Amino acid sequence: MTRSDEEAVSRFVERFAAEMTEAGMQRMASRVFAALLASETASLTSAELAEQLRISPAAVSGAVRYLTQVGMVAREREPGTRRERYVLHNEIWYETFTRRDQILTRWEKVLRDGADTLGPDTAAGARTAETADFFAFLQEEMALMLERWKERKAARAAQD
Repeated sequence: MTRSDEEAVSRFVERFAAEMTEAGMQRMASRVFAALLASETASLTSAELAEQLRISPAAVSGAVRYLTQVGMVAREREPGTRRERYVLHNEIWYETFTRRDQILTRWEKVLRDGADTLGPDTAAGARTAETADFFAFLQEEMALMLERWKERKAARAAQD
C-alpha cells in the first residue's frame, strides 16, 4: 500500500469514527472499530492498532474492553504466541441489530408495565403506551428487514 493509500485509509477511519462518536459511541472505541473494519483481515494486534491510530497501548486496551463488552469485537490468541489479535465478528451489523432487538423487547415490556402503572387515562400512561407501541413496531420491522438482508446476501453469494 502506498503512502497516499495509507493516508486515504486513515482519513476514512477517522471520518467513520467521528460519525460513530457523534452517534454516541466512545471516541477511542469508534477509532479502534473503524480501524478493524478497514483492515484487510478484519483483525489487528494491539501494537498494530496503537501504531496505526497513534495511541497508547492503554487506550487500545480500554477501547477493546468496551468493544468486547458490547459484542462488536473478539479477542483471539495468535497460534504459537502470547499476542492477541482483535477481530471483528462476522456479520457484525446483523448481530448488532439482532441484539438491539432483544433490548427493544425488554424496553417494550417495561414500558407496557409502566403504562399500566401510570394508567391508560393519564397523559403519562398514554405517552408511555405509545412509546411501547413504537418499540413493538420497530421489532416487527426489524425482523422483516433482517430477513430481507439474509435473502439479499444469499442472492449475492449465488451470483458470485
